[in-house]
Amino acid sequence: MDRIRLVGGHELNGEIPISGAKNAALPLMIASLLTQEPLVLVNVPRLADVKQLERILENHGVDIAVHGRRRGDADMGGQRITFTASDIVDTTAPYELVSTMRASFWVIGPLLAREGTARVSLPGGCAIGTRPVDFYLEGLRALGAEIDIDEGYVVARAPGGRLKGATVTFPKVSVGATHVVMMAATLAQGTTIIENAAREPEVGNLAECLVAMGAKISGIGTDRLVIEGVETLGGAIHEVLPDRIETGTYAFAAAMTGGDVLLRGARPELLQAALDVLARTGVEVRTETDGVRIVRNGSGIDPVDIETEPFPGFPTDLQAQFMALMARSTGVSSIRETIFENRFMHVAELARFGARISVDGQTARVTGVPELKGAQVMATDLRASVSLVIAGLAARGETVVNRIYHLDRGFERLEDKLSRCGAQIERIAG
Repeated sequence: MDRIRLVGGHELNGEIPISGAKNAALPLMIASLLTQEPLVLVNVPRLADVKQLERILENHGVDIAVHGRRRGDADMGGQRITFTASDIVDTTAPYELVSTMRASFWVIGPLLAREGTARVSLPGGCAIGTRPVDFYLEGLRALGAEIDIDEGYVVARAPGGRLKGATVTFPKVSVGATHVVMMAATLAQGTTIIENAAREPEVGNLAECLVAMGAKISGIGTDRLVIEGVETLGGAIHEVLPDRIETGTYAFAAAMTGGDVLLRGARPELLQAALDVLARTGVEVRTETDGVRIVRNGSGIDPVDIETEPFPGFPTDLQAQFMALMARSTGVSSIRETIFENRFMHVAELARFGARISVDGQTARVTGVPELKGAQVMATDLRASVSLVIAGLAARGETVVNRIYHLDRGFERLEDKLSRCGAQIERIAG
């Protein structure tokens, strides 16, 4: 199994191109199931999760043509991929495919809307919380679906072959449930209103793509979406927005090591809360015409308290990275996790660097230390994995991050991007 080896203590200087967002690309790919016509996605990142979802879509009969550059090309521009679901050949998403990635469960919405039936395995993915699919299923039931659980599979049917518009009110903001119900509602008969919809940029990116395909959606970017169902959807060409989690990750890495890094292609409005927090630590955050620049030259890192929240608040997917940064702060900070109940698994691994972190329920108290020391560490989930890289970049001596398949799920060419800015980092095949 591959590992990443780092030697810390080197400033980052240069440019890091921001890839297309994984969390936007996956639902956009799934939206191809809604139409017989080609859906062309631009700026698709090269990630393990993208490849896995391609396999799942091909199982349903989607023809996939990749037009992007090869992995070894100097230009790190994203892929251009055409998805054509002329015919759905199988409405079952089997356990062996769905179990490795939670987002693959979202195929249930388009399959049910287009074919009137779907049989999808209950999902797997990162072990950062239970993340039940209750909201997804209740939303589909509100649209008229009949749903049963059979031997680990969700079996859904639309009586008469078509869903019907309804008002769906989520008791708690859920990005996945918003994706699923919104996609299903585009082909439902009548009007669907989603109350307490997720406002994350990736939801808006999907909605804009659906509109380009012929869907009628209003309220994009708000917590109330109104979808007027149509008979069919067509093809479209749509661009995946830049990855705000990757942007924040490299911003925290530059702050941790010191130096001057331009995050090329980053859009600050997608993660303004996180950038505002970073600025409060004493790091210079500057918006430029071609991205966001992060500068820290010799100054200390001030402690800041945060609480994770749905967009536009501080993202849960940046919590682990921020904790790594706070481990080198000049004081004590508090981090409260409100989205997932089991997202402090990285604490024990950060402690191996010498970080001082205590956890009480959903709150972590981080006491900054003057120095971290390199260590052998183990990745526990996608975002926690990269927090260990951030710590290793600033630690004295050598760090080896094991079980990095988590990193490959969500970060495109991480070691290449960091090494170009002066990091001593390499992948060790194993």
